[in-house]
Order: sequence, then C-alpha cells, then structure tokens
Amino acid sequence: MRIFVTGATGFIGLAVVKELISFGHSVLGLTRSEEGRGLLLGMGADAHHGSLEDIDSLRRGAEDSDAVIHLAFIHDFSKFSENCQKDKAAIEAMGEVLAGSGKPFIVTAGAGGLAGAGITATEEFEIPSDSKLPRVSEQTAMALISKGVSSAVVRLPQVHNTVKQGFVSYLIALARQKGVAAYVDNGSNRWSAGHISDVARLYRLALEKHETGARYHAVGEEGVSMLEIAENIGRGLKIPVVSMTGEEAKGYFGWMYNFVSNDMLASSILTQKKLGWVPSGTGMIEDLKNMNYTV
Repeated sequence: MRIFVTGATGFIGLAVVKELISFGHSVLGLTRSEEGRGLLLGMGADAHHGSLEDIDSLRRGAEDSDAVIHLAFIHDFSKFSENCQKDKAAIEAMGEVLAGSGKPFIVTAGAGGLAGAGITATEEFEIPSDSKLPRVSEQTAMALISKGVSSAVVRLPQVHNTVKQGFVSYLIALARQKGVAAYVDNGSNRWSAGHISDVARLYRLALEKHETGARYHAVGEEGVSMLEIAENIGRGLKIPVVSMTGEEAKGYFGWMYNFVSNDMLASSILTQKKLGWVPSGTGMIEDLKNMNYTV
C-alpha cells in the first residue's frame, strides 16, 4: 500500500515512516525542505514537496496514494488557535479528494483534556460539541464520514523516548531556563504517555486493520504524576524541584499552566483488544532517567 504521510520528517513521523516501510508499505512523505527530502529518500520513502499551508500539495499527495496518515501540526503555541484552523483546513482539503474513494484516512488528535480531573478517558469518550479546545482535528475527521470519507482517529498522549517527551520537553526547556523544576500544588495530577516505538506500531496496525469511525489511544501508561516528572527533570538538570501555586505557578508555566495543573488521563484497553496492540516500550520516567540533559 502507498501511504501519504504528512509530518513525515517530524519526531513521530519518522518513526511511522520507518515502521511502514519495514512492513512492506511504500511511503510518500510530505516535506518542506531539501534536508527533509534527503531524510525520506535515505529511508526508502518518496518525498513530496509541500506543507500544511499548501493546500494543493496536500490534495495531490492524497490523490496519488492509497491511504493517508495525517501527523503534521504547526507547533507554535503563540498562534495555537490560528494553527488549529490551518489544521482543520488541511484535513478538509484532503477529505475532499478522498471522499467516495474508500481510502483510509487516519487523523491525529490528542488524548489530553478529554475528561475531567481523576477521570480516565477511554476510546468511547466523544468530544462534547461545546468543547472549548481550539484543536478540532478529531471533530473535523469524524464530520467527513458523512461525506463519504473513511476517517479514523489516533489520539496521542505524551509521546517519548530518551530525546523527546511531548509537552515534557517544553517543561525541561523551561526548567533549564528558570533554574528550578516546578510542579503545581502537590503534583498529584497525571499525564498519559506512550513510547515512540509503540506509537509507530499503532499507526501501522490502525492502517492495516482500518475501520471507519474508529478512535484509537496510543497510550502505554494511563498516568504519570507531575511530581515524578518534575523530580526527574530536577535530578537530570541538577537543579531544585519546587511546588508552586496560584500566580507564581501561572507566571512560571505561562501557556502550559492549564495543562500542567490538570489531569490528562487516558487508557488504551479497547485499542489493545481491537488491534492486538500490546505496548512494550520503556516508560516515560525510565526515559527521563536515561536522557542526556547536557544537550
């Protein structure tokens, strides 16, 4: 199967491309640069020049392939709402090409913020129509089903290895800048996590066992405490670990405050049963203990 992968040269994208090729699929990877083109060609993939904002390039890539995995997102959180709308437009554009074709369209969404404090979101949890979250990847993908698009969604937790860890990478950079590793209140709130190798394998299985309307959770750990995350960041950077509350915490974390002060719990029991997917990668804390904090 020839698969068009957006975000193909990103952290998760490169792992997904490698996984697909190793199982006999061919990949057409979206890239904006010559460096990205070289990376893809070196892995045995074909390179497709374009970007999330180049709608025509997205349409061509989807049209020239047997399936689409949409991983791309512009991670500039100072323009988060604007970038969420660009993501929506990209999904709709590819959906126009895929309508009526039966081609699998796997769209990436988030596993965080789906449920309230202390509640573990399952795959059956649907995003409320009055959700305040600006990112509408999932809602857009699911709405396309009524237009003849064979959409499914993979919800991502904090995806990690010993180099990157989702939002935790921002916390490490922040702690390095501020000189302390902080957490909110008693740090008991938790985030779900998934190892990059498990996540890449899940995308392949979701493609090979494609089911229109399915929601999958790429979750290996349902919840890792913020206190434990902060303690390991502090240990790695050799800086103090402190609890913050109120305005002090908001000033330290900035745009991340609403994330670090809340639970982002999710399970993958239904995903594991449906796809025969068994997470086996190392846990987030183990990766944090083994990463190189000097770079």
